[in-house]
Amino acid sequence: MKIMYFAWLRQKAGTSSETIELPPGVGDVGGLLDFLAARHPAFGEAVASQGIVRCAVNQRHVQRDHPVGPDDEVAFFPPVTGG
Repeated sequence: MKIMYFAWLRQKAGTSSETIELPPGVGDVGGLLDFLAARHPAFGEAVASQGIVRCAVNQRHVQRDHPVGPDDEVAFFPPVTGG
């Protein structure tokens, strides 16, 4: 599974991307976030507030209950603001 981090989440995770094996028992974005939060504590602090971090699976915006699989590309990014 490929994980990508964008904007300031990249600094929190300490990397812009990584390839991992999907951990046993992780079947959705929420479970993946929990796993990654334990792996990268500063990233975990950033995702602790639900709604702050957005997620896309295979370039499609999804919610935390969306299923994930071993061949997925998962991206995390902050909400976009602008004017």
